[in-house]
This record gives sequence, structure tokens and C-alpha cells, in this order.
Amino acid sequence: MKWVYKITYPNGKIYIGKDLTGTFRYFGSPNSKLLETDFDEIEKKDFTIRREILWQSEDASDEEINKKEVELILKHKSNNSSIGYNQWPKLKK
Repeated sequence: MKWVYKITYPNGKIYIGKDLTGTFRYFGSPNSKLLETDFDEIEKKDFTIRREILWQSEDASDEEINKKEVELILKHKSNNSSIGYNQWPKLKK
């Protein structure tokens, strides 16, 4: 199973990512330095995130999954730093 997921952080910001292996425990790879700046030391000690599967497929190609990921990043605007942690595709201003 392959899927595109959305991670929601305690501050409401989101990260859209993909998993080509269907690993249950995978929670993405946003830029950790960006995350570090958004939370103080107390917040980092009790931290809950939510992962939602936005789209999944048993037979989509990796290329199709990549396209769906970009589509959902743009739809949810998670590449806008005030909304999310995706740094690609670059936000067009």
C-alpha cells in the first residue's frame, strides 16, 4: 500500500508527505530546524501530532504517488510557511 498523508502539529501547521512502503509508524521528514523554531522547550516535552491518510493506492506507480503528493501540497497550501512545513514545491508569490 502506498499513500499520501497529512501531519498536523500542535500549532496547527501541517506537513504533506508520501510513503511508498505503507509503513504504519512513518511520520514524514519535515525540516527539523523549522519545527525547532516553532516550539519552546516546554512544548517539546509534551508533543502530540496527528497523521491522516489523504489518499492511498495498492497499484499506483511511484510517479503517480509523487504527482498526488504535489497536488495535495498545493491544495492544502502546506508549502506556505504560515500554514505548513513543506518547502517544495516553492510557493509562487
